[in-house]
Amino acid sequence: MAARRSSPPARRSGAGPRPSGRKAQGRGGPRPGAGGSGRSLPRGNREAQEKAIVEAAERVFAGAGFGGATMAEIATAAGLPKPNLHYYFGSKRALYRAVLERTLREWLEPADCIVAKADPREALEGYIREKMRLSFTCPYASRVWANELLHGAPELRTTLVRTLRPLVRRKAAVLDRWIAEGRMAALDSKQLFFTIWAATQTYADFAVQICAVLGVEKLDQRAQERATEHVVGLILRGCGLAGTRSSRRK
Repeated sequence: MAARRSSPPARRSGAGPRPSGRKAQGRGGPRPGAGGSGRSLPRGNREAQEKAIVEAAERVFAGAGFGGATMAEIATAAGLPKPNLHYYFGSKRALYRAVLERTLREWLEPADCIVAKADPREALEGYIREKMRLSFTCPYASRVWANELLHGAPELRTTLVRTLRPLVRRKAAVLDRWIAEGRMAALDSKQLFFTIWAATQTYADFAVQICAVLGVEKLDQRAQERATEHVVGLILRGCGLAGTRSSRRK
């Protein structure tokens, strides 16, 4: 019979009730606080700990890659004891997959605006702007994703086929309908998505190169807005659509 797992310790920053949460992926064991061992941590706190762990993992995986990252480094970055990571996620590989899955969810959501009844210019502009925003606000997630792909997508290959491929096919079909209706220029709809991803994610994946060329330490708000207007305007013109919201206000 497998040994029962004890509750994860509380945050290092101070004493408090032990966290309660779902069973770690692929592992059994009692929930923290079970059997009269203490109060369960409120759900909000449990979710906050998981969020802190995933965000810390993004930063560590982005810098060291999957092979170079350690659970100890991630625990330090999250400000939590290492056993908490193993309790909530079971293993480094499970935590790595959680980072990739969260990134995919955040990247797929902006495409919800691309539907047949939408205005092509408004839908594509909204999608591109959101992709640019994610590149500026979540650069570590993008770098983890890019590194995974550069290594042959050992963890993502099935997800790419089962999730990303059908989504792109559905959204490309919407673009093809707009093209057939004469609402945007004729182009390869699937290739357009590749172009958008490349143009937007470069601001996360190659930020060091961009800053070196521009001679700045980092892109401030004004620089981010300028980059966004450039990318949005360039792609919309290539699609045969009107200018951006910013250019129309002038």
